[in-house]
Amino acid sequence: MEAPKESLTYERDGETSGERLDRHWSELLQELRLVQTGTQILFAFLLGIAFQSQFHTTDEFTHGVYACTLTAAALAVVLFLAPVAFHRALYRQGLRDRLVKISDRLARGGMTFLVLSICGGLLIALDVVLPRAAAVVVVIGVLLWFVAFWLVLPAYVRHKHR
Repeated sequence: MEAPKESLTYERDGETSGERLDRHWSELLQELRLVQTGTQILFAFLLGIAFQSQFHTTDEFTHGVYACTLTAAALAVVLFLAPVAFHRALYRQGLRDRLVKISDRLARGGMTFLVLSICGGLLIALDVVLPRAAAVVVVIGVLLWFVAFWLVLPAYVRHKHR
């Protein structure tokens, strides 16, 4: 027997609007728990790089990539933590519909900055062990890999579902 499929609006049989919003909020929180910790660890690791003695001997390109990467990681952390602060500010205000919609956008923004910080960190590391041009090519490949699995594949599945 085939399991029932969720509709395109993610409604379940007999689920009220409030129950659906609560479910969406719970699902979003579970997703955020996964990415928050890793992003915070990446940010902490990146902070430490600037205090390594070898880092001070690197060129302007590396310093620029580092600055952009560290900033992207910080912005990712902010956006992944924002739904919690947002929830605290709106607690018991009857605004769960807006909370879920805006928190979804914050999480998507956080994922964008997370990808940028991962690619930047990878570029910093690969630039040490590979020629710079090769390091850039590898990072572009990794970025395309993220795009393929985070954007193209879900779009393909949505298209096939319709």
